[in-house]
Amino acid sequence: MKYLVAILCLVFSSQALAVEGGINPASVTTFLLFVMFTLGISYWASKRTTSSTAFYTAGGQITAGQNGTAIAGDFMSAASFLGITGLIYSVGFDGLILAVGALAGWPLMLFIISERVRNLGRFTFTDVVSYRLQQRPIRAISTLGSITVIVFYLVAQLVGAGKLIELLFGLSYEVAVFFIGILVMIYVTVGGMLATTWVQIVKAILLVLGASLMCILLMAVLEFDFNTLFSQAVDVHARKELILQPGSFFSDPIQVITIAITMMCGLLGLPHILMRIFTVPDMQTARKSVFYASGIMGYFYAMTILIGFAAIIFVSTNPDFFSDGKLIGGTNMVAIHLAKVLGGDILMGFMSAVAFATILAVVAGLIVAGSATIAHDVYAELICKGKANPDKELKLTRVAAVGFCLVGMGVSILFQDQNVAFIAVMPLVIAASVNFPILVLAMFWRGFTTKGAVFGGLVGFVSSVILIVLGPKVWVSIIGAESAIFPYDYPALFTMIASFTTMVIVSKLDNSPESKQDIEKFDAQLIASELATDVSAASNH
Repeated sequence: MKYLVAILCLVFSSQALAVEGGINPASVTTFLLFVMFTLGISYWASKRTTSSTAFYTAGGQITAGQNGTAIAGDFMSAASFLGITGLIYSVGFDGLILAVGALAGWPLMLFIISERVRNLGRFTFTDVVSYRLQQRPIRAISTLGSITVIVFYLVAQLVGAGKLIELLFGLSYEVAVFFIGILVMIYVTVGGMLATTWVQIVKAILLVLGASLMCILLMAVLEFDFNTLFSQAVDVHARKELILQPGSFFSDPIQVITIAITMMCGLLGLPHILMRIFTVPDMQTARKSVFYASGIMGYFYAMTILIGFAAIIFVSTNPDFFSDGKLIGGTNMVAIHLAKVLGGDILMGFMSAVAFATILAVVAGLIVAGSATIAHDVYAELICKGKANPDKELKLTRVAAVGFCLVGMGVSILFQDQNVAFIAVMPLVIAASVNFPILVLAMFWRGFTTKGAVFGGLVGFVSSVILIVLGPKVWVSIIGAESAIFPYDYPALFTMIASFTTMVIVSKLDNSPESKQDIEKFDAQLIASELATDVSAASNH
């Protein structure tokens, strides 16, 4: 391990220093410290990761505070920090739609979903839905949804990371993707969920501290007067007062609703987020974890509002950040540019490295979830019918992690010139249209059947792909047509309704013997959930 660390650090440093014009030393230093520290965490975690249970869920022994911070670290991606601040910088108030949509899912997770998911599942969300439905078909459709979401989310993160590091560190795109892939491969294969959890915790702390420092510095410059912040932003922005008004950019209410639905319900169907609920010892700890995560993310998104509006004042009026009339790096880099205004090269370098660390943590969580899907859902449950050899399952988990890393690296290099926004939309829409409806109906509707889940999941999956292709992100941005056939970028409002409707209709029409078993098992599921709740409450007393 120590030799690998040395090689990675040496190669990264030589690549960075070889860039014409040099590189920000603060960003390289911060990044190298993060890499060495987190590789040390992986080595420590490797001594404790000796079973599939430890690999998937860290043995279920993560505390509420640790898990809540890790959940926040898993969800607060570079897209959240850089993308939302860039959107606020561009359009003002309407940029908050993405942040509000993301936050709206957490109360549902806290009060409705987390308890039953923790009580009924072991390692993955597929365990939850297969508790009462027929094992093979439901695991097949759930695996299709999960793998698709994980692969697209992984590729989107790696493509974004490659572009980000190419700009910030001066490395080539291929080298950046290679380093991310190798580091994540080490985190996951060596330390499993325990190492991934602590990487996410460290990343979340760094991101929140960095954003907090930026907000303190910018408010100090503005004498802690919020009126000054917004009035100066209005004065310098091309859209003037419109940046403080809702609906001035997203004028179509359907567009607003479908974006919010995609963010909210897509969150509740993301396999790597749901998997974190199983890393704690009981249901009450799971709820506390989601509560802590909600608080951290609420605070974080509040800071992105300040950073986005401050960037309008300090970045848009600074000619150093523009080349040929265009913002260097695009609007996604406004937070990094603002960091330079507020704290010079040191703060800019620190926030650049934190953005990189953010991507590493998110990718690590995705790889763990993908490995669990392959080794547990497909191999152990589908192929071996619950009788898999534990040692073989653990080995396959690590092999699957390496495979996901290699596939992600290869596809992200092939997709480096593609529309990243398109890649990022796919997993959220599919999660909202396939995983979320199956999860909700399996847990809460007695009449839900396996056939309903399979047909509805397929309708959600196929309609998601078709409408995204016919929408502006593909039909106009990639294919080059003058106008899109389907007018909305985020079609989850329509695809999710189609999925739910199909599931209900097929379940109602299903009179097979298997459907009667599905319905009868609902009562057993309720009893099991209530019993687990009682045991959890008793153990806490």
